[in-house]
Amino acid sequence: MIHYCCQLSWRHILLHYLCENMISLAAIGLLTSALERTILKLYVGKLPYQTTDQDLADLFGQYGQVVSATVIIDRETGRSKGFGFVEMSNNQEAQAAQNQLNNSVVGDRTIVVNEANDRRDTRSSGGGYRGRY
Repeated sequence: MIHYCCQLSWRHILLHYLCENMISLAAIGLLTSALERTILKLYVGKLPYQTTDQDLADLFGQYGQVVSATVIIDRETGRSKGFGFVEMSNNQEAQAAQNQLNNSVVGDRTIVVNEANDRRDTRSSGGGYRGRY
């Protein structure tokens, strides 16, 4: 009787293990296809100050579909801050644009292209005190 219970236990464990792995494989498949459709946002730095949103869209449009292109403007002066963001329709196009345009010369400047960091990741949580004495 004990031997039979042990066999059931092993079968149950094996079945549970197989189900978990099958679910995991299905979840990985869904995540992979979702990630392929994800819009990737790129940071573009050291832009010539005269660069417009349309210039940025045209530059990155050579490598795929540009969802949005924005040069960041100083609120007080109304002039470019020399950097911007580009959103591409998929990761492959964004990666191609990043590989080709990073450290390339635009106008009279060598630009930098990186995957943009989420703003929430770069901000500190709270004031400057942080428990120091």
